[in-house]
Amino acid sequence: MALTTRIIQACLLCCITVLLPLKAETALEQLSFSDQLHYYAEHPLRSEEHKARNRYRNPVETLLFFAIEPQHQVLEIWPARGWYTEILAPYLKEQGQLTIAHHRQLQLDMDDDRQRFWARISRQLSERIEQQPEHFGAVKQLAFDPPELLHLGKENQYDRVLSFRNAHLWDQHGLLLQSMQEFFRVLKPGGILGMVEHRASRVSDITSFAAEGYLGEAYIIMVAEAAGFELLDRSEINANPLDSRDHSRGVYSLPPTLAMGSEDRARFLAIGESDRMTLKFIKP
Repeated sequence: MALTTRIIQACLLCCITVLLPLKAETALEQLSFSDQLHYYAEHPLRSEEHKARNRYRNPVETLLFFAIEPQHQVLEIWPARGWYTEILAPYLKEQGQLTIAHHRQLQLDMDDDRQRFWARISRQLSERIEQQPEHFGAVKQLAFDPPELLHLGKENQYDRVLSFRNAHLWDQHGLLLQSMQEFFRVLKPGGILGMVEHRASRVSDITSFAAEGYLGEAYIIMVAEAAGFELLDRSEINANPLDSRDHSRGVYSLPPTLAMGSEDRARFLAIGESDRMTLKFIKP
């Protein structure tokens, strides 16, 4: 049955691509939210490398779980190379608004290699958005680099705030709670914070073992609740039971980073991308 469903979806996507010109926005709007997201997830402007990761990142199912609708005001935190941005932006551009919160882009001459890397990646995404306005639309952009650059907009501004695999980075610098509090401030009452994060091995209901890059699910829930959120739901959409989470370089041993180089490369490729929690919080 699952194979049949995938075949039907593939046929539908082929028909959409052939029959719907890119300018036929009204035709796209007649499709269900799910079919619109499928269309953009497989869009010709997405690289083959990005589309190949759909099997691990499950963008359509994930965005439907977070209940993203075309008229929403959506804030995406640290979009990196724009893997989700290139789906969200066209989906929202006619009725809603996408805002992305980058790393600051004025750090290309800094001594910190990591800061220079993220500044360069953010700059590249901004340039791509400017070069492809017909696809991305008018994406708003701001800098988010806590603790100095923490402000994400007006209070009660967004319907959805989304974070994909960022929480471990904030936690490394002791900034997870502060970041969550800012997400809470800018969300509308009833708004949803959607988070996907590398999931650590659970030791008990309240403790876990976290290798590099992984976080405990109970821990993230605890921090979110301390910021004022309530856990609305959780999903296994992005789970990977093949991930043992005990790799020598942690999550970075796995694709797409493959930090171990040629060492155990075939084994890591067979595992695939990390096991991930998918959490949906609501601002009461």
